[in-house]
Amino acid sequence: MEFDCFEDIRQGLCAKYDEVTEGKMMHSPAIHYNGKVFAFFSRKLKMVVKLGKEFPLETLEVEVQEFSPFKTKAALSGWYEVDFLYKDAWLAMADLAFHLAKNQNR
Repeated sequence: MEFDCFEDIRQGLCAKYDEVTEGKMMHSPAIHYNGKVFAFFSRKLKMVVKLGKEFPLETLEVEVQEFSPFKTKAALSGWYEVDFLYKDAWLAMADLAFHLAKNQNR
């Protein structure tokens, strides 16, 4: 169920934008913009998005947590996971991450 939600979003973004493609991030299904990952589906069944270190998290309407996949290493800077509880916001979060990635390349 969680993956199906992510996959629908991934397929939709790939169909909508020519430069968005499917890919992998740490062996997990991901969404790429010009070959760079901006969102992926974690093994914890959450969507993880790249918003950047400086993104004002207080402006988000959903709760996010820093993505920390390693037991002995720090969290991945600028990456945040969104629980399936907020699945209705997953598309907006993926779209936000896409536009941030796109603007970063300018």
